[in-house]
Amino acid sequence: MKFWKALLCLLFLLIIVGSAAAERPAAAPVDARFGIVESYVNPAEANNLGVAWTRVRFQWAEVQAGGPGTWTPRVSDAQINNEIANGRTVVGLLIGVPDWAWNNGLPAGLNLPHDDPNNTWANFVREAVGRYNGRIRHWIIWNEPDINDPNAPGFTWPGSTQDFLQLQRTAYLVAKETNPNAVIHLPAFTYFWNPNYIYQFLDVVVADPAAPAHNYYFDAITAHLYFQPDSVFSLIQTFYGAVQSRGIPWKPLWLVETNAPPSNDPAWPVANWAFQVTLDEQAAYIPQALAVAMAAGAQRIAIYKLQDIPGDEAANPEPFGLLRMDGSRRPAFNSYQVAIRYLAGAQGARRERWNEVGQVRLDQGTYTTHVLFSRLPAPQQAEIEATANTAVLVDMWGGRRTITAQNGMFTVDLPGALCVQTAGDYCMIGGAVQYLVQAKEGGSVPSAPPGGNAPPPPTTGGATGTPDGTATSAALSTAVPTTTPDPNAPTSAAILTAVPTTEATATAVTNTPRPTNTPRPTHTPTATLMPTNEPTAAIPTTMPDTATTTTTTSIPATEIAELPPTLSPTQPPATSHQPPAANNLSFLFIGGGLLLAVGLGGWWWRSRP
Repeated sequence: MKFWKALLCLLFLLIIVGSAAAERPAAAPVDARFGIVESYVNPAEANNLGVAWTRVRFQWAEVQAGGPGTWTPRVSDAQINNEIANGRTVVGLLIGVPDWAWNNGLPAGLNLPHDDPNNTWANFVREAVGRYNGRIRHWIIWNEPDINDPNAPGFTWPGSTQDFLQLQRTAYLVAKETNPNAVIHLPAFTYFWNPNYIYQFLDVVVADPAAPAHNYYFDAITAHLYFQPDSVFSLIQTFYGAVQSRGIPWKPLWLVETNAPPSNDPAWPVANWAFQVTLDEQAAYIPQALAVAMAAGAQRIAIYKLQDIPGDEAANPEPFGLLRMDGSRRPAFNSYQVAIRYLAGAQGARRERWNEVGQVRLDQGTYTTHVLFSRLPAPQQAEIEATANTAVLVDMWGGRRTITAQNGMFTVDLPGALCVQTAGDYCMIGGAVQYLVQAKEGGSVPSAPPGGNAPPPPTTGGATGTPDGTATSAALSTAVPTTTPDPNAPTSAAILTAVPTTEATATAVTNTPRPTNTPRPTHTPTATLMPTNEPTAAIPTTMPDTATTTTTTSIPATEIAELPPTLSPTQPPATSHQPPAANNLSFLFIGGGLLLAVGLGGWWWRSRP
């Protein structure tokens, strides 16, 4: 009898543990703002990053290659469902024209009313929005129509601006009829191919007398901005200003693609780079771009992209993945992982200083975080007014230490930038980022960042002399460029393009190339986008304090219109779905318990007196 009691207790305990495992939800993303393109390629590592949203491309020529009655997307229902189960919002991108619907590069019947059965584009949008209703709410319509060179890899739109309005208008009307809760995005604009395109497009929108009744045919603005944090800030403000200048009500802006792909990774060396970027500079770019994008008012931000795939080498000029094809992490993976956690929960953002030091302040309720980095090759110092006696100083790899205020100020030493590439008088990408986290008066600093501390980075050797993903601030401050400037490359001292004086809200922006993965990332011709290969010695080590800015952007929950009403922008609820690991664990416990019970019961029966 004692044996049976012990056996039953053991079985009961195993079932309880297994049930607990079965009910364990997937870890919620850290902050709804931060995403990654193509997370479905490696969902486990997307979970490790803590990203909250992703983009899925629906290339019409693939999806309905066999005709209007077929549906063969590259990303399966199972993959989309898995993304949702892991707490990520899926954003769909609709683009392309199949052969059977081709009409001089435009969809057949595009100029027909949106409810005409011969409008092939309307039928495709209706099928996509209806098929994924309840799973995909956000739809980006087309991609980078401002690329106006038919020979460019990213050229996708052969029609006029008026033609594109018809495409956008048709998609908007069809989507809203199919799913009234759909959120329709403008296509991403690059700006650099045609700085006037967004203004020209908005002009034809407001000329439509029916546009105001239909929210001007878009709910959100979309941007793709690469390589230079300075441009990220300036152009986000330019896009907001363009919409405002046409009398259109405020719309949220999503930075759907940003990155600074490396040219020196031995796994994918780049000979014909547009801008030289080291692995460590890519890692530094990520938090810099995130911070300035938030300060400029971006509502959502995603890195292009999670992982390189075999087809990328033929399509992409540089390796954009935070993971290599073999799944190993580039240093930028780890810096993004840390950045998400220390930027999470921001209720407001301000770019306070922008000269030899980049300084962005985030208001996070009971505490603030300053994102700090040098914009010059020489080390710099930042002085931050203290609101507490001590603060936590975090490097961009997640290392934390406590510092003490002196005379009411915190002084933070910032390592100089590698500065392989210049942009005017400054480095294109700043140095290693430091986060200064301090409590407000009466507030407190979390003992760990939201989402927990980042796990230790990998220790495989990188290409810059520092461990891959474990580079220290000291290493970044003492490293020097190992590449030799190309003597045949253009040597412009600045790569600035003037913003049209009649349209711009910013005085000048740095001209940078960018990719698109629809149909593939593009390499902007160097005739218009010139890399600067001047020695960093030409850059002054200090600059007069004339570039200090106090641009402030508040980030209230009400402005993030794309979020479901019950979803806070800083704390998405845990999903009720468990990841595969939890399922496996529960079956292991329950199944193991039953097998153990049967085995022990059989042994007892055979060995009884």
